[in-house]
Parts: sequence; structure tokens; C-alpha cells
Amino acid sequence: MKDDFTLGPGVPLGFGMALAQNPDAMEVFSGLTEDQRRQVLAKTRRIRSKSEMRSYVDSLVGLDISDI
Repeated sequence: MKDDFTLGPGVPLGFGMALAQNPDAMEVFSGLTEDQRRQVLAKTRRIRSKSEMRSYVDSLVGLDISDI
């Protein structure tokens, strides 16, 4: 399966754009370990709409990192 368009190495464009609109979520994502980032990115591959992606990114704020 071919990867989605990316913004940086392995970051789907829609996820990157949603992160850019939510600085708090961007900060959370940036603070994750590489393995945790991979897990978050894996979940984005199942998202099929802009609103669903925005909701997912918004859910990163206040996330208990041990839940990833």
C-alpha cells in the first residue's frame, strides 16, 4: 500500500495540518517518544475525514501518555 502524502518523514498531510491548527496537541506530539509517535501515526491511518482527524488531534491534549 502506498503511503499518504506526508509532511515530514512519515507524517500524513492531514494529521500535520490538524496539528498545525492545534499548538497544544503539537506540543504533546512533539514530546512523545519515537515509539509513541509511531503508535499515534498508526491510528491516523484509519481516519477517513477531516473532522474525524481534527477530533483525534484535539484528543491528544490532556492525553495520558501511558494510554498510547
